[in-house]
Amino acid sequence: MTVFTGSATGASAIYAEATTELARALAEQGVEIVYGGGHVGLMGTLADAALEAGGRVRGVMPQSLVDGEIAHPGLSELDIVADMHERKQRMAERAEAFIALPGGAGTLEEFFEVWTWQQLGLHRKPVALYDVNGFWQPLLSMIEHFVAEGFLAERYRQALIVVQTPAELLAALQQWAPAPAKW
Repeated sequence: MTVFTGSATGASAIYAEATTELARALAEQGVEIVYGGGHVGLMGTLADAALEAGGRVRGVMPQSLVDGEIAHPGLSELDIVADMHERKQRMAERAEAFIALPGGAGTLEEFFEVWTWQQLGLHRKPVALYDVNGFWQPLLSMIEHFVAEGFLAERYRQALIVVQTPAELLAALQQWAPAPAKW
């Protein structure tokens, strides 16, 4: 599963706690985590918790960030790529599903790209928002506005998984079916 999340930990400890809980649950289920490869912020929390639970964690990071010394040193594997475009492509190729945990602009950009690719039929993989402490509620209100104003078909909103716990995520992934491609 490809996980997008922040290089910061956020203003509340609840974000790190929820990230740890999810990482452990995925590791216990034998789900390999693919993520940006950093040791900082929630990215580091995710990797550390999954590794401590015996899980496999693959990082994908551009050489420039490896040179900046933010790569996690203890990953199962670290794919070093040329740039952010190649990073996102590699992460998408390795994904069985995508989930966005709390994060900033980079997390949001990665989420929107894979969700758009899903709508265009470029992949048929689930995309989820992990709504820790209502973090994604403002975005979900905006997405509802997209639907109300005719810029997003309801079927694509319905195809987006929104969960708050690992159990909800695992159940939703089992039940998920893709919406028809836009074109």
